[in-house]
Amino acid sequence: MALVHSFESSGNKLFRYRGQIPVVLFLLAIPVVYFTNYEFINNNDNLFYILLITCSLISLSGQIIRSIAIGTSNKNTSGRNTKEGQVAEALNTKGIYSTLRHPLYLGNYLMWIGIVAFTFNIYFIIIVSLLFWIYYERIMYAEERFLERKFGDDYVNWSMKVPAFIPSCKNKVKSDIPFSLKTTLRREYSGITATILGFLFVDFLRDWFTSGEVQWKKSHLIVLIVALGISLVFRSLKHYTSLLSESDRS
Repeated sequence: MALVHSFESSGNKLFRYRGQIPVVLFLLAIPVVYFTNYEFINNNDNLFYILLITCSLISLSGQIIRSIAIGTSNKNTSGRNTKEGQVAEALNTKGIYSTLRHPLYLGNYLMWIGIVAFTFNIYFIIIVSLLFWIYYERIMYAEERFLERKFGDDYVNWSMKVPAFIPSCKNKVKSDIPFSLKTTLRREYSGITATILGFLFVDFLRDWFTSGEVQWKKSHLIVLIVALGISLVFRSLKHYTSLLSESDRS
């Protein structure tokens, strides 16, 4: 099999399993936290909170990027892909898609790397970043091959002006689709919940391994209730009401 076909084939396969990545990161975090030395923050609460805020802001920036991409896309565009494969009846070229071709994947990276950074292990950050690039490079390649075949010169001309992953405002074009908070909440509540649980999981492991005993802090319980509450409320609104529905959005 030619390399070009191998990349596309592997990208399509990896695309179907991309939703399992957070589970893998949770599992990898266990030995990482266990073997990381946390003496530098054990007696320095100020440093801990500075690092916590920094990591949270990184993940928040990823969620904002995803929200902008999702909230300004209609149901026919290439940003709405499924587990089964690539889907696109129209091409996203305006708004955030005029600054980079894969904003959803950049958002994913920032959301995950914020949680990874919360382990305070630089080697884990580097390893996950490299694995992310190897994994998603093939997914992006397969997606772009699909879009090139479907949209031809329109896609090629746009892709030549817009970077794949690092944003550039050089050719920014304002989106003609207004931002939809309803669409963002309907599609992103699970990602928000998973991010909160990710931070909680790492903090719980760190307290457990550094103290030698399982500790359930009051703050842990509050965060857990908030995260599950967010998921329950918005899942119920999505499946049992029409409050978050919009006819021209996916």
